[in-house]
Amino acid sequence: MAFTVPQPRTPLNGSLAQWYERGLGWAVSAGPPVQLLTGVRFDVLELPATAGFALLRRYEQSGPVALVGRRMRWLVAAGSADELPGLLDWLEWGGVALDLRAIGAGGRMTAPVPPGRPGSPGAAVWLRPPEPGCEVEARLPSFTGLTQCGGDGEKGASGASGTARDGRAAGLSLVRLVAAAATECHRARLFHAQSPGGAGNAETQPFCFS
Repeated sequence: MAFTVPQPRTPLNGSLAQWYERGLGWAVSAGPPVQLLTGVRFDVLELPATAGFALLRRYEQSGPVALVGRRMRWLVAAGSADELPGLLDWLEWGGVALDLRAIGAGGRMTAPVPPGRPGSPGAAVWLRPPEPGCEVEARLPSFTGLTQCGGDGEKGASGASGTARDGRAAGLSLVRLVAAAATECHRARLFHAQSPGGAGNAETQPFCFS
């Protein structure tokens, strides 16, 4: 009886890297694990998952968002990482411990499993995956706040996204996202401090909203 030798399968890391490189045109490090290079087509705003989920409820669309363990990563326009410290100062959050950081040029983030593919427990996953055929830059929170491929805006009382005066969907600006992220990070920190077993005294922390 003749036995047929099966063709070798493409390694998981190679298949994952190809999905990002060929399907999306993103720069990657093959790993393992496969990592996405930041500062090329996007930067990353990283914050605790509890604060991140509050932002997801607040903003219906925002560009790609990933979950890695207890951390959430929002893709933002390239160059945003350099602007974050000054932006937080301008928003009067300077000097406040927020557990909010940005990853920019020279950085990396673990590549989430593409939608529809099985992943190992605890693996990075997309909550809002990138859209094939849509330039990622057009959907990322930036200082301009206008999108070209799909729209986004803060959800209002009517449940509809906002629109610009020219009829295009109003995109989520970087300033608005950072202001909301800082507020939610601070809320999460105060909640932890006030909960049983939480460290610190919430009354000693400033409490402000943007």
